[in-house]
Amino acid sequence: MGLKRIGILTGGGDVPGLNSVIKGVVYRGGELGFEVLGIRKGWEGLTHVDLAGGQQEKYVLPLNRTNTRTIDRTGGTFLHSSRTNPARIKVEALPPHLATQEGRFKEVQPGVVDLTPVVLENLQALHLGALVVIGGDDTLSYAPVLEQAGVAVIAVPKTMDNDVRNTEYCIGFSTAVTRAVAAITRQRTTVGSHERIGIFRIFGRDAGYTALYTAYVTSIRCLIPEHRFNLRKLIDLLVTDKRRNPSNYSLVVISEGAVWEGEEIHEYGEADAFGHRKKVNIGEALSDRVKSIAGEETIVSDLTYDLRSGEPDFVDKMVATTFANLALDSLAAGQHGRMMAIQNGCYVDADLPDPALGPRQVDVATMYNVDRYRPNYAGKKGLPIFLTRA
Repeated sequence: MGLKRIGILTGGGDVPGLNSVIKGVVYRGGELGFEVLGIRKGWEGLTHVDLAGGQQEKYVLPLNRTNTRTIDRTGGTFLHSSRTNPARIKVEALPPHLATQEGRFKEVQPGVVDLTPVVLENLQALHLGALVVIGGDDTLSYAPVLEQAGVAVIAVPKTMDNDVRNTEYCIGFSTAVTRAVAAITRQRTTVGSHERIGIFRIFGRDAGYTALYTAYVTSIRCLIPEHRFNLRKLIDLLVTDKRRNPSNYSLVVISEGAVWEGEEIHEYGEADAFGHRKKVNIGEALSDRVKSIAGEETIVSDLTYDLRSGEPDFVDKMVATTFANLALDSLAAGQHGRMMAIQNGCYVDADLPDPALGPRQVDVATMYNVDRYRPNYAGKKGLPIFLTRA
Protein backbone atom coordinates (compact mmCIF):
# COMPACT_ATOMS: atom_id res chain seq x y z
CA MET A 1 0.00 0.00 0.00
CA GLY A 2 1.32 3.39 -0.94
CA LEU A 3 -0.69 5.17 1.73
CA LYS A 4 -1.17 4.19 5.35
CA ARG A 5 -4.40 6.11 5.76
CA ILE A 6 -7.52 3.94 5.88
CA GLY A 7 -11.22 4.69 6.12
CA ILE A 8 -13.85 2.75 8.03
CA LEU A 9 -17.65 2.84 7.81
CA THR A 10 -20.73 0.99 9.04
CA GLY A 11 -23.81 0.58 6.86
CA GLY A 12 -27.33 -0.82 7.16
CA GLY A 13 -29.06 -1.67 10.42
CA ASP A 14 -26.98 -1.34 13.56
CA VAL A 15 -26.11 -4.37 15.69
CA PRO A 16 -24.23 -4.80 18.97
CA GLY A 17 -20.50 -5.19 18.33
CA LEU A 18 -19.93 -2.54 15.66
CA ASN A 19 -18.10 -0.25 18.04
CA SER A 20 -15.78 -3.07 19.04
CA VAL A 21 -14.73 -3.41 15.40
CA ILE A 22 -14.15 0.33 15.07
CA LYS A 23 -12.08 0.49 18.25
CA GLY A 24 -10.12 -2.62 17.30
CA VAL A 25 -9.23 -1.16 13.89
CA VAL A 26 -8.12 2.12 15.45
CA TYR A 27 -6.02 0.53 18.19
CA ARG A 28 -4.35 -2.09 16.01
CA GLY A 29 -4.01 0.42 13.19
CA GLY A 30 -2.09 2.74 15.48
CA GLU A 31 0.31 -0.04 16.39
CA LEU A 32 0.95 -0.71 12.69
CA GLY A 33 1.34 2.95 11.76
CA PHE A 34 -2.03 3.39 10.08
CA GLU A 35 -4.05 6.59 10.34
CA VAL A 36 -7.78 5.81 10.57
CA LEU A 37 -10.51 8.07 9.25
CA GLY A 38 -14.13 7.40 10.21
CA ILE A 39 -16.73 7.82 7.46
CA ARG A 40 -20.04 8.68 9.09
CA LYS A 41 -23.50 7.48 8.02
CA GLY A 42 -22.31 4.56 5.92
CA TRP A 43 -22.03 4.91 2.16
CA GLU A 44 -23.83 8.26 2.42
CA GLY A 45 -20.63 9.66 3.89
CA LEU A 46 -18.85 9.03 0.60
CA THR A 47 -21.67 10.16 -1.70
CA HIS A 48 -22.88 13.27 0.10
CA VAL A 49 -19.76 14.79 1.66
CA ASP A 50 -18.86 18.21 0.20
CA LEU A 51 -15.08 18.30 0.42
CA ALA A 52 -14.67 21.17 -2.04
CA GLY A 53 -17.11 23.25 -0.02
CA GLY A 54 -15.15 22.71 3.16
CA GLN A 55 -18.06 20.96 4.87
CA GLN A 56 -16.69 17.56 5.74
CA GLU A 57 -17.29 17.49 9.51
CA LYS A 58 -20.75 15.97 9.08
CA TYR A 59 -19.34 12.92 7.32
CA VAL A 60 -15.63 12.65 8.17
CA LEU A 61 -14.21 12.03 11.64
CA PRO A 62 -10.52 11.34 12.36
CA LEU A 63 -10.32 8.44 14.82
CA ASN A 64 -7.77 7.91 17.56
CA ARG A 65 -7.34 6.05 20.82
CA THR A 66 -8.85 8.94 22.78
CA ASN A 67 -12.18 9.31 20.96
CA THR A 68 -12.67 5.54 20.62
CA ARG A 69 -11.46 4.48 24.08
CA THR A 70 -14.90 3.76 25.55
CA ILE A 71 -17.09 3.16 22.48
CA ASP A 72 -16.99 -0.63 22.80
CA ARG A 73 -18.93 -0.42 26.05
CA THR A 74 -22.17 0.42 24.25
CA GLY A 75 -24.17 -0.83 21.29
CA GLY A 76 -25.13 0.98 18.12
CA THR A 77 -22.50 2.48 15.88
CA PHE A 78 -20.28 5.37 16.89
CA LEU A 79 -20.05 6.36 13.21
CA HIS A 80 -23.83 6.15 12.63
CA SER A 81 -25.34 4.40 9.63
CA SER A 82 -27.63 4.60 6.61
CA ARG A 83 -29.07 2.32 3.94
CA THR A 84 -27.50 4.28 1.12
CA ASN A 85 -26.55 2.45 -2.07
CA PRO A 86 -24.08 4.62 -4.06
CA ALA A 87 -24.97 2.80 -7.27
CA ARG A 88 -28.63 3.77 -6.92
CA ILE A 89 -29.24 7.32 -5.68
CA LYS A 90 -32.49 9.11 -6.41
CA VAL A 91 -31.96 12.38 -8.25
CA GLU A 92 -34.36 14.10 -5.85
CA ALA A 93 -32.12 13.03 -2.94
CA LEU A 94 -28.88 14.45 -4.36
CA PRO A 95 -27.17 16.93 -2.03
CA PRO A 96 -27.14 20.56 -3.25
CA HIS A 97 -23.54 20.50 -4.48
CA LEU A 98 -24.27 17.48 -6.70
CA ALA A 99 -27.78 18.42 -7.82
CA THR A 100 -26.28 20.96 -10.23
CA GLN A 101 -24.11 18.20 -11.75
CA GLU A 102 -26.91 15.69 -12.31
CA GLY A 103 -26.20 15.37 -16.02
CA ARG A 104 -22.73 13.87 -15.54
CA PHE A 105 -23.97 10.80 -13.68
CA LYS A 106 -25.07 7.56 -15.31
CA GLU A 107 -28.82 7.04 -15.03
CA VAL A 108 -29.52 3.42 -14.03
CA GLN A 109 -33.27 3.94 -14.24
CA PRO A 110 -35.51 6.98 -14.56
CA GLY A 111 -34.73 9.34 -11.68
CA VAL A 112 -31.97 7.11 -10.25
CA VAL A 113 -28.24 7.66 -10.83
CA ASP A 114 -24.95 5.91 -10.05
CA LEU A 115 -22.64 8.00 -7.86
CA THR A 116 -19.68 5.62 -7.98
CA PRO A 117 -17.53 8.31 -9.67
CA VAL A 118 -18.24 10.61 -6.73
CA VAL A 119 -17.25 7.91 -4.24
CA LEU A 120 -13.96 7.35 -6.08
CA GLU A 121 -13.25 11.08 -6.22
CA ASN A 122 -13.90 11.47 -2.50
CA LEU A 123 -11.73 8.50 -1.57
CA GLN A 124 -8.90 10.02 -3.56
CA ALA A 125 -9.45 13.49 -2.09
CA LEU A 126 -9.36 12.02 1.43
CA HIS A 127 -6.10 10.24 0.55
CA LEU A 128 -7.46 6.87 1.66
CA GLY A 129 -5.34 3.89 0.73
CA ALA A 130 -7.95 1.35 1.83
CA LEU A 131 -11.49 1.09 3.15
CA VAL A 132 -12.82 -1.18 5.90
CA VAL A 133 -16.54 -1.76 5.30
CA ILE A 134 -18.69 -3.23 8.08
CA GLY A 135 -22.12 -4.35 6.94
CA GLY A 136 -24.59 -7.02 5.97
CA ASP A 137 -25.34 -8.45 2.55
CA ASP A 138 -26.78 -5.13 1.28
CA THR A 139 -23.93 -2.88 2.43
CA LEU A 140 -21.28 -5.38 1.36
CA SER A 141 -22.87 -5.78 -2.08
CA TYR A 142 -21.23 -2.49 -3.06
CA ALA A 143 -17.76 -3.53 -1.87
CA PRO A 144 -16.94 -5.53 -5.05
CA VAL A 145 -17.82 -2.46 -7.14
CA LEU A 146 -15.08 -0.47 -5.44
CA GLU A 147 -12.62 -3.35 -5.44
CA GLN A 148 -13.08 -3.72 -9.20
CA ALA A 149 -12.53 0.03 -9.56
CA GLY A 150 -9.13 -0.28 -7.91
CA VAL A 151 -9.99 0.54 -4.29
CA ALA A 152 -8.50 -1.73 -1.62
CA VAL A 153 -11.50 -3.00 0.37
CA ILE A 154 -11.67 -5.17 3.47
CA ALA A 155 -15.14 -6.35 4.55
CA VAL A 156 -16.40 -7.25 8.01
CA PRO A 157 -19.79 -9.06 8.09
CA LYS A 158 -22.45 -7.95 10.53
CA THR A 159 -26.16 -8.74 10.71
CA MET A 160 -28.42 -10.22 13.33
CA ASP A 161 -29.87 -12.37 10.51
CA ASN A 162 -26.48 -14.15 10.15
CA ASP A 163 -27.11 -14.48 6.41
CA VAL A 164 -23.94 -13.12 4.78
CA ARG A 165 -22.40 -15.68 2.44
CA ASN A 166 -18.91 -17.17 2.93
CA THR A 167 -19.06 -16.99 6.73
CA GLU A 168 -20.74 -19.03 9.45
CA TYR A 169 -21.01 -16.03 11.74
CA CYS A 170 -21.88 -12.35 11.48
CA ILE A 171 -21.43 -9.79 14.25
CA GLY A 172 -24.68 -9.16 16.11
CA PHE A 173 -26.12 -12.66 15.79
CA SER A 174 -25.24 -14.02 19.24
CA THR A 175 -26.56 -10.95 21.05
CA ALA A 176 -29.79 -11.06 19.03
CA VAL A 177 -30.45 -14.70 19.89
CA THR A 178 -29.47 -14.14 23.54
CA ARG A 179 -31.94 -11.25 23.77
CA ALA A 180 -34.68 -13.22 22.02
CA VAL A 181 -34.27 -16.16 24.38
CA ALA A 182 -34.36 -13.86 27.41
CA ALA A 183 -37.49 -12.06 26.18
CA ILE A 184 -39.33 -15.31 25.44
CA THR A 185 -38.32 -16.76 28.80
CA ARG A 186 -39.67 -13.67 30.58
CA GLN A 187 -42.90 -13.59 28.62
CA ARG A 188 -43.70 -17.26 29.21
CA THR A 189 -45.17 -16.25 32.57
CA THR A 190 -47.62 -13.81 30.99
CA VAL A 191 -48.60 -16.16 28.15
CA GLY A 192 -49.06 -18.96 30.68
CA SER A 193 -50.99 -16.82 33.16
CA HIS A 194 -53.54 -16.00 30.47
CA GLU A 195 -53.48 -19.49 28.93
CA ARG A 196 -52.85 -18.25 25.42
CA ILE A 197 -50.75 -19.01 22.35
CA GLY A 198 -47.68 -16.79 22.27
CA ILE A 199 -46.45 -15.61 18.86
CA PHE A 200 -43.01 -13.98 18.73
CA ARG A 201 -42.05 -12.10 15.57
CA ILE A 202 -38.35 -11.74 14.90
CA PHE A 203 -36.14 -10.30 12.16
CA GLY A 204 -35.25 -12.51 9.19
CA ARG A 205 -36.37 -11.12 5.84
CA ASP A 206 -34.71 -13.79 3.70
CA ALA A 207 -33.16 -16.24 6.17
CA GLY A 208 -34.48 -17.90 9.32
CA TYR A 209 -31.28 -18.32 11.32
CA THR A 210 -32.33 -16.03 14.19
CA ALA A 211 -35.70 -17.71 14.63
CA LEU A 212 -34.21 -21.19 14.19
CA TYR A 213 -31.48 -20.77 16.80
CA THR A 214 -33.87 -19.08 19.22
CA ALA A 215 -36.22 -22.06 18.91
CA TYR A 216 -33.26 -24.43 19.23
CA VAL A 217 -32.49 -23.32 22.79
CA THR A 218 -36.04 -22.52 23.95
CA SER A 219 -37.60 -25.76 22.65
CA ILE A 220 -40.46 -24.04 20.85
CA ARG A 221 -41.72 -24.19 17.29
CA CYS A 222 -40.38 -21.84 14.63
CA LEU A 223 -41.34 -20.65 11.15
CA ILE A 224 -38.71 -19.55 8.65
CA PRO A 225 -38.69 -17.94 5.16
CA GLU A 226 -36.99 -20.97 3.59
CA HIS A 227 -40.08 -23.20 4.07
CA ARG A 228 -43.72 -22.30 3.54
CA PHE A 229 -45.73 -23.84 6.34
CA ASN A 230 -49.19 -25.35 6.27
CA LEU A 231 -51.41 -23.00 8.26
CA ARG A 232 -53.93 -25.52 9.59
CA LYS A 233 -51.22 -28.03 10.45
CA LEU A 234 -49.34 -25.39 12.43
CA ILE A 235 -52.46 -24.31 14.29
CA ASP A 236 -53.26 -27.94 15.15
CA LEU A 237 -49.74 -28.38 16.52
CA LEU A 238 -49.95 -25.21 18.61
CA VAL A 239 -53.37 -26.14 20.01
CA THR A 240 -52.12 -29.65 20.82
CA ASP A 241 -49.03 -28.19 22.52
CA LYS A 242 -51.28 -25.93 24.56
CA ARG A 243 -53.57 -28.69 25.74
CA ARG A 244 -50.67 -30.95 26.68
CA ASN A 245 -48.99 -28.19 28.67
CA PRO A 246 -49.96 -28.20 32.38
CA SER A 247 -50.03 -24.39 32.21
CA ASN A 248 -52.21 -24.49 29.08
CA TYR A 249 -50.13 -22.35 26.73
CA SER A 250 -47.89 -22.80 23.67
CA LEU A 251 -45.29 -20.70 21.85
CA VAL A 252 -43.97 -20.15 18.33
CA VAL A 253 -41.25 -17.81 16.99
CA ILE A 254 -41.65 -16.59 13.41
CA SER A 255 -39.26 -14.84 11.02
CA GLU A 256 -40.61 -11.65 9.48
CA GLY A 257 -40.18 -13.20 6.02
CA ALA A 258 -42.02 -16.45 6.77
CA VAL A 259 -45.32 -17.14 5.01
CA TRP A 260 -47.81 -19.99 4.84
CA GLU A 261 -48.79 -22.06 1.80
CA GLY A 262 -51.14 -20.30 -0.58
CA GLU A 263 -50.48 -16.88 0.92
CA GLU A 264 -48.67 -13.97 -0.72
CA ILE A 265 -45.95 -12.00 1.06
CA HIS A 266 -47.55 -8.62 1.70
CA GLU A 267 -45.33 -5.54 1.68
CA TYR A 268 -45.92 -1.83 2.04
CA GLY A 269 -44.17 1.50 1.69
CA GLU A 270 -41.48 2.62 -0.72
CA ALA A 271 -38.55 0.33 -1.49
CA ASP A 272 -35.21 1.28 0.03
CA ALA A 273 -32.00 1.77 -1.94
CA PHE A 274 -31.49 -2.00 -2.14
CA GLY A 275 -35.01 -2.74 -3.36
CA HIS A 276 -36.55 -3.88 -0.06
CA ARG A 277 -40.02 -2.86 1.10
CA LYS A 278 -41.29 -3.36 4.64
CA LYS A 279 -43.23 -6.54 5.27
CA VAL A 280 -46.64 -6.66 6.88
CA ASN A 281 -46.40 -8.08 10.40
CA ILE A 282 -46.70 -11.83 9.89
CA GLY A 283 -47.16 -12.29 13.63
CA GLU A 284 -50.36 -10.28 13.65
CA ALA A 285 -51.58 -12.02 10.47
CA LEU A 286 -50.97 -15.43 12.04
CA SER A 287 -52.71 -14.33 15.23
CA ASP A 288 -55.86 -13.43 13.28
CA ARG A 289 -55.91 -16.87 11.65
CA VAL A 290 -55.37 -18.70 14.96
CA LYS A 291 -58.33 -16.85 16.43
CA SER A 292 -60.63 -17.38 13.44
CA ILE A 293 -59.75 -21.03 12.81
CA ALA A 294 -59.15 -22.41 16.31
CA GLY A 295 -60.92 -19.84 18.48
CA GLU A 296 -57.78 -19.49 20.60
CA GLU A 297 -56.63 -16.22 22.11
CA THR A 298 -53.07 -15.12 21.38
CA ILE A 299 -50.39 -12.75 22.59
CA VAL A 300 -48.24 -11.27 19.81
CA SER A 301 -44.84 -9.89 20.74
CA ASP A 302 -42.61 -8.08 18.25
CA LEU A 303 -38.99 -8.72 19.28
CA THR A 304 -37.36 -7.09 16.26
CA TYR A 305 -35.61 -3.83 17.17
CA ASP A 306 -35.00 -4.72 20.79
CA LEU A 307 -32.66 -7.50 19.66
CA ARG A 308 -30.27 -5.08 17.94
CA SER A 309 -30.13 -2.55 20.78
CA GLY A 310 -27.77 -2.26 23.72
CA GLU A 311 -24.29 -3.57 24.36
CA PRO A 312 -22.97 -6.76 22.73
CA ASP A 313 -22.59 -10.04 24.57
CA PHE A 314 -19.25 -11.82 25.05
CA VAL A 315 -19.36 -13.68 21.74
CA ASP A 316 -20.03 -10.57 19.67
CA LYS A 317 -17.35 -8.55 21.47
CA MET A 318 -14.83 -11.33 20.95
CA VAL A 319 -15.63 -11.93 17.28
CA ALA A 320 -15.82 -8.20 16.52
CA THR A 321 -12.44 -7.51 18.09
CA THR A 322 -10.89 -10.49 16.31
CA PHE A 323 -12.35 -9.50 12.94
CA ALA A 324 -10.89 -6.00 13.42
CA ASN A 325 -7.42 -7.38 14.05
CA LEU A 326 -7.71 -9.81 11.15
CA ALA A 327 -8.63 -6.87 8.91
CA LEU A 328 -5.47 -5.00 9.92
CA ASP A 329 -3.40 -8.16 9.49
CA SER A 330 -4.65 -8.35 5.90
CA LEU A 331 -3.94 -4.69 5.16
CA ALA A 332 -0.50 -4.88 6.73
CA ALA A 333 0.24 -7.83 4.44
CA GLY A 334 -0.97 -5.86 1.40
CA GLN A 335 -4.05 -8.04 0.98
CA HIS A 336 -7.48 -6.70 0.09
CA GLY A 337 -10.69 -7.70 -1.62
CA ARG A 338 -11.26 -10.04 1.31
CA MET A 339 -13.91 -10.50 4.00
CA MET A 340 -13.13 -11.49 7.56
CA ALA A 341 -15.05 -14.67 8.29
CA ILE A 342 -15.51 -17.86 10.26
CA GLN A 343 -15.45 -21.13 8.33
CA ASN A 344 -15.53 -24.60 9.85
CA GLY A 345 -15.41 -22.87 13.22
CA CYS A 346 -12.09 -21.11 12.46
CA TYR A 347 -11.21 -17.50 11.67
CA VAL A 348 -10.29 -17.00 8.00
CA ASP A 349 -10.23 -14.32 5.33
CA ALA A 350 -12.75 -15.23 2.66
CA ASP A 351 -13.81 -14.01 -0.77
CA LEU A 352 -16.12 -11.02 -0.87
CA PRO A 353 -19.72 -12.29 -1.17
CA ASP A 354 -21.14 -12.37 -4.68
CA PRO A 355 -24.18 -10.01 -4.62
CA ALA A 356 -25.80 -12.02 -7.42
CA LEU A 357 -26.18 -15.03 -5.10
CA GLY A 358 -28.24 -13.17 -2.51
CA PRO A 359 -28.27 -13.91 1.23
CA ARG A 360 -27.15 -17.22 2.73
CA GLN A 361 -30.13 -19.32 3.80
CA VAL A 362 -30.93 -22.14 6.19
CA ASP A 363 -30.36 -25.61 4.76
CA VAL A 364 -33.86 -26.93 5.38
CA ALA A 365 -32.91 -30.55 4.62
CA THR A 366 -30.40 -30.74 7.47
CA MET A 367 -31.36 -28.00 9.92
CA TYR A 368 -35.18 -27.82 9.96
CA ASN A 369 -37.87 -30.39 10.68
CA VAL A 370 -40.61 -29.56 8.19
CA ASP A 371 -43.09 -31.95 9.85
CA ARG A 372 -42.78 -30.54 13.35
CA TYR A 373 -41.79 -26.95 12.51
CA ARG A 374 -38.82 -27.26 14.83
CA PRO A 375 -35.03 -27.27 14.46
CA ASN A 376 -33.33 -30.59 13.85
CA TYR A 377 -31.40 -31.68 16.93
CA ALA A 378 -29.82 -34.88 15.63
CA GLY A 379 -26.67 -35.41 13.59
CA LYS A 380 -24.58 -32.50 14.85
CA LYS A 381 -21.32 -34.39 15.33
CA GLY A 382 -18.53 -32.84 13.31
CA LEU A 383 -20.37 -29.57 12.67
CA PRO A 384 -18.99 -26.18 13.81
CA ILE A 385 -20.57 -24.52 16.84
CA PHE A 386 -23.08 -22.62 14.73
CA LEU A 387 -24.35 -25.93 13.30
CA THR A 388 -23.77 -25.19 9.64
CA ARG A 389 -20.79 -24.55 7.39
CA ALA A 390 -20.30 -21.42 5.36
